[in-house]
Amino acid sequence: MRWEGNRESSNVEDRRGIGIGGGSIGIGSVVIALIASYFFGINPAVVLNLLGGGGMPVASEQSNQPPATDRESRFVRTVLADIEDTWTALFRQQGGEYAPPKLVLFSGMTQTACGTGQSATGPFYCPADQNVYIDLSFYRLMQERFQVSGEFAQAYVIAHEVAHHVQNLLGISGKVHQARSRLSEKQANEQSVRLELQADCFAGLWAFHANQARGIIESGDVESALNAATAIGDDALQRQGQGQVVPDSFTHGTSAQRVAWFKRGLQSGEVRDCDTFNTNAL
Repeated sequence: MRWEGNRESSNVEDRRGIGIGGGSIGIGSVVIALIASYFFGINPAVVLNLLGGGGMPVASEQSNQPPATDRESRFVRTVLADIEDTWTALFRQQGGEYAPPKLVLFSGMTQTACGTGQSATGPFYCPADQNVYIDLSFYRLMQERFQVSGEFAQAYVIAHEVAHHVQNLLGISGKVHQARSRLSEKQANEQSVRLELQADCFAGLWAFHANQARGIIESGDVESALNAATAIGDDALQRQGQGQVVPDSFTHGTSAQRVAWFKRGLQSGEVRDCDTFNTNAL
């Protein structure tokens, strides 16, 4: 993926080393949690907190350190800037204004307006503070557990989480969460699948426009993103984690669905083609 030398976002807060958990969680202790919640667009704790009425948002610790210069953080800032530029242009085309989220880097665990964020749940978006949270050790776990590597696959992770912010700005996620409270568990899960697949499509849409504008995609990049989408399909995770697949419990979509919707966004570049809520063919 071509990214070095491009603009870096200032909307990144680096809390690494100041998390409330005191160090990262080891691979052996989080395998079960990873199988259950890999690539959740929203932290499971967030959903439980919001649906249960929640409490007052907790204060988050702030870092006043200057931006880190390590390659990982520069990559994150550059990818986030690229995503910002894409959605700013798309919102402007529709007469709107894009308000970018802040991306928080942390290690181990950190406070959020949705409760305590933990490495074990993977990257997530908190609608209460409109922040994306990620522990960069997730990328190493992603490679070691699912053999998924490559910077474009890592960028896909960020683009997917920011897509949940876009859904929040557009009022889509709010409608889904309200609807879920009135539905059966199976029906509520189906709505979650549609939300997640749209986020995959939005991630592909970012890749389309970023490549058109800045030529970021290199040989093998798309394949690495598709490998990531395949690895974290509900069917793949359930098969690996419990040895059987239970479709009614899906919340993110199958591997084939996640690949298909990412590819749709990547090939189309049109927001209207990412409407997962008005189609019977997921």
